[in-house]
Amino acid sequence: MSRLASDTAMVMAAGLGKRMRPLTASQPKPMVRVAGKPLIDHALDRLAEAGVERAVVNVHYYADALEAHLKERARPAVTISDERAELLETGGGMKKALPHLPDPFFCLNSDNIWLDGPRDAFTDLSERWDPERMDALLLVVPHARARNFRGLGDFHMDPHGRLKRRLAGRVAPFIYTGIQLVSHRLLRDSPEGRFGTMELWERAIAEGRLFGASFTGCWYEVGTPQAIAPTEEALQGG
Repeated sequence: MSRLASDTAMVMAAGLGKRMRPLTASQPKPMVRVAGKPLIDHALDRLAEAGVERAVVNVHYYADALEAHLKERARPAVTISDERAELLETGGGMKKALPHLPDPFFCLNSDNIWLDGPRDAFTDLSERWDPERMDALLLVVPHARARNFRGLGDFHMDPHGRLKRRLAGRVAPFIYTGIQLVSHRLLRDSPEGRFGTMELWERAIAEGRLFGASFTGCWYEVGTPQAIAPTEEALQGG
């Protein structure tokens, strides 16, 4: 296995899971079970398999239940970033956790499910990482390999891998998988409190420093209860 660009990942697990209701009425979305195990365990198992040693997990909604579950894990070693007092969104969550995160670090959503292609996602990102040119490297997937996805896409990518956002009313060929490799530089001079990652990405796009890597495996969006059954069927078939 190639050497990874980082030994640590931030796992985003603090959200309210509104689209997953009613399954999130009494539990956090990362604890919703798919194919026999909680969503967050799918993500953490993939980190462990790739050789990522540490995971920083932010918690807010039903934080006690999620924290108790995470205490059972041995690999990767889990550190909690506590957002019980205020939900900080993706950008604010990364900023709060920054003291626990090396430069660079992986970041992924806790509801990600994917089947790797020839190489695992984290090796793919690591081999393409260039800190001299990049503030963040996003794992993106073409529509043909994005299962359960019904949207218009997120990004265009030029021949050098630089990303630009989809224009309003247009279709973009690449969808963000929720997995990225992030430099501390992306978070420089960032606002206090609650803010989204898009603010940081917009600046990186303007500076030509937001890049993408096209995923060679299959990615499954599991944002609603209706997406669970087809995802389980695909995983069993895989």
